[in-house]
Amino acid sequence: MTMAVNETKKTVNFKKPEWLRKKLVPTAQKEMENLLGEHGLHTICQEAKCPNISECYSKRNATFLILGNICTRRCTYCNVHTGKPTEVDLAEIDGVTTSVLKLGLRFVVITSPARDDLADGGAEQFYRVTQNILEKSPGTQVEILIPDFKGKEESLQRVVDSGAVIIGHNVETVPSLYHIRRNSTYKRSLEVLRKLKELGGDKVKTKSALMVGLGETEEEMVQVFKDLLEVGCKFLSIGQYLAPSGDYEKVKEFVKPEQFERYKKIALDMGFDFVHSTPYARSSYMAHEYLANQKGSL
Repeated sequence: MTMAVNETKKTVNFKKPEWLRKKLVPTAQKEMENLLGEHGLHTICQEAKCPNISECYSKRNATFLILGNICTRRCTYCNVHTGKPTEVDLAEIDGVTTSVLKLGLRFVVITSPARDDLADGGAEQFYRVTQNILEKSPGTQVEILIPDFKGKEESLQRVVDSGAVIIGHNVETVPSLYHIRRNSTYKRSLEVLRKLKELGGDKVKTKSALMVGLGETEEEMVQVFKDLLEVGCKFLSIGQYLAPSGDYEKVKEFVKPEQFERYKKIALDMGFDFVHSTPYARSSYMAHEYLANQKGSL
């Protein structure tokens, strides 16, 4: 990173730059929220206050949040509520599929909060939701974005067997900043990605995401790129961290668009198959583009 503010590790107190002022489409957002509300469903778009929510909802794209909207971890950058989760709701299996059918979705992303209260971390629910979609909407592809399941191989095997074409697990940040990820370790996240690829082979693509603007350096980012490639992860998302409110980790830098382009070029040159690297990129943003535009399919 080149801005002086990154060197001093001070909090950025100025307004968002022009490239981070995204136009909202409230009408489209309300329509999608009403549809999801009919089935008591949540999206990570809502829970995490994603800046892309209006754009994605207007295109009838959403990342479904299963296993409730309460997380058992308290990461200091994430807006998802923390507390005691509710019981696993089996009704959401059909609820998600019904919404997929109503929207005519051909590519669906499923994620969940961390559920450390469950023996399998929620892997069985991922399996059932994915299988149900594929059975009732055979023309739809499913991507799942999973927590680390505490590294349990049986849970990872279950999601590999679900039929999802992409399985994502986000490393989120560089090792020196991992204190923001409560009850998680960089080593375990890499091991999860390695094991997913080992268990899934060619039938599963693995994906990860990184936030920038928290005080990381370019050298640290490039090392993470190397680490991801070493565990077989070929899809990558890089986006600007934006604090949900003043109670969360502070933004250290608004990274300029040209730096995102630089990261993209570096990552592709190193061997990634597809990279979304823009200020507004998030792990599930424009998720259908990864398979369509990966190297070898252009």
